[in-house]
Amino acid sequence: MEMRKLGRSELAIAPLMLGGNVFGWTADEPTSFAILDAFVDAGFNAIDTADVYSRWSPAGAGASEKVIGAWLKAGGKRDKVIIATKVGMEMGEGQSGLSAKWIETAVENSLKRLQTDYIDLYQSHRDDAETPQEETGEAFARLVKAGKVRALGASNFDAARLASANALAAANGWPRYETLQPLYNLYDRAGFEAELAPECKAQDIAVIPYYGLASGFLTGKYRSEADLAKSPRGRGVKKYLDARGLKILTALDEVAARVGATDAQVALAWLMTKIAAPIASATSVGQLSDLLGAARLKLDAEAIATLEAASA
Repeated sequence: MEMRKLGRSELAIAPLMLGGNVFGWTADEPTSFAILDAFVDAGFNAIDTADVYSRWSPAGAGASEKVIGAWLKAGGKRDKVIIATKVGMEMGEGQSGLSAKWIETAVENSLKRLQTDYIDLYQSHRDDAETPQEETGEAFARLVKAGKVRALGASNFDAARLASANALAAANGWPRYETLQPLYNLYDRAGFEAELAPECKAQDIAVIPYYGLASGFLTGKYRSEADLAKSPRGRGVKKYLDARGLKILTALDEVAARVGATDAQVALAWLMTKIAAPIASATSVGQLSDLLGAARLKLDAEAIATLEAASA
């Protein structure tokens, strides 16, 4: 399995990260365990979650980390995986942001739920304009020094704030952000490609985007508003059902038929030509098998040109 470095850190991951947002929500614990086992057994190693998953569901915040923690304890595979989690989203009762006090509390909560004594990649889930970046950077530095965190990442930052955070880290000798987790897929391109992509390239920051399949739209299973009821996530797909979205699906269909793959595999394989590893989630082992096929798919120049023309 090809391994890709996360920025300048010692971490290296296979070209697909497993999204843990569904664990404890649309995938129960036994199903989640089966998915996690199949993922690692296939040679992949990076699992992404967050403290806030799944606050929007009856399971509540922390559910995903708890499922992953139970799996780690049951299977003894801690040394085979890179666990990435996040801090910063609203957890209730004002528990949010990137203040030193909250980071120090949140990391202990995540470690307890994950049943581990270290987090491989600890990410700021979103920027916090109300907390000085110096305070955040110093707090993260203490976690790395204590061995509770191996490397740092950012999510949902703009280019200017990513640059200023890492400039402060360099000036103070603190660990920097080695990864960025933005919204990026064949449909959602402009927001990342305009300023964030050049900044990440200049700083040697690895990109691990979320919604690599645009909430499932790029799998091809949503082609009309009538299809939106197929999944609890369907309501988040409606915005993609426009002329450009349907043009992208046509291009995916065309390339998939030519290379003998599924639309989802093609969409993820395209991302793999651009960034370190997309994040994608699965609610069954069958879905996972489809996603993993993307890492074995090598798109030629014609396929890439077809996809980029449709999604421009």
